[in-house]
Amino acid sequence: MAGQRLPVPRLDGVSQEQFVQHLYPQRKPLVLEGIDLGACTSRWTVDYLSQAGGRKEVKIHVAAVAQMDFISKNFVYRTLPFDKLVQRAAEEKHEEFFISEDEKYYLRSLGEDPRKVMDNFLIQVTGKKRVVLFSPRDAQYLYLSGTKSEVLNIDNPDLDKYPLFSKARRYECSLKAGDVLFIPALWFHNVISEEFGVGVNVFWKHLPSECYDKTDTYGNKDPTAASRAAQILDRALKTLAELPEEYRDFYARRMVLHIQDKAYSRNFE
Repeated sequence: MAGQRLPVPRLDGVSQEQFVQHLYPQRKPLVLEGIDLGACTSRWTVDYLSQAGGRKEVKIHVAAVAQMDFISKNFVYRTLPFDKLVQRAAEEKHEEFFISEDEKYYLRSLGEDPRKVMDNFLIQVTGKKRVVLFSPRDAQYLYLSGTKSEVLNIDNPDLDKYPLFSKARRYECSLKAGDVLFIPALWFHNVISEEFGVGVNVFWKHLPSECYDKTDTYGNKDPTAASRAAQILDRALKTLAELPEEYRDFYARRMVLHIQDKAYSRNFE
């Protein structure tokens, strides 16, 4: 049975004040339309990007399929000049390639690694993307390994292997040139490019600065309180391991109920 599918709301002509005061506090994905992004939506062609980016070496992920699996790592790391990457990415079939003529490329960042537990604007400058998002409240249905889901094919999941995935609510939207998608921190998202295009991510901290690790310049780590709680939980689990299985199971279940009662929020859907 397929999970519930919900469209991401779309709003046109939202002002900065409206977003900050009324929409941002709701902590839900939202597509903003009608925002003036300047000349980039028409100017950022393959030729322009190749010339502007030049021969700067960039690190990329290369895979034989569009769905890159960051758990089993079905890709290889390679380096290309930026202009060559743009030209290859725009091709349907590659004359030059690392794996196959149909290989796919993923450029994480032109600068430092930008993985962040932060709020994000995904700005679709050119091209089209399909984005599917899952709420943090549905994390228990996503079969997480660390911060990533084991369910790679979200459109045709193996429900024999991942039966709870059908309970996860999926929020869907299509992005065209000029659209801006607000992705709140903690929301899981799957992005598929439907044609060659350029998207720009803008990240910022939702929580006060003191909530983050001061040595974590690029926001790769969990908030410090969450990291401390995870360490305490690991110690608690090691202590439970001293008990026989029957007792360990009972007290572990009681701990889960206690966490649900004390930490789960009733203010979110």
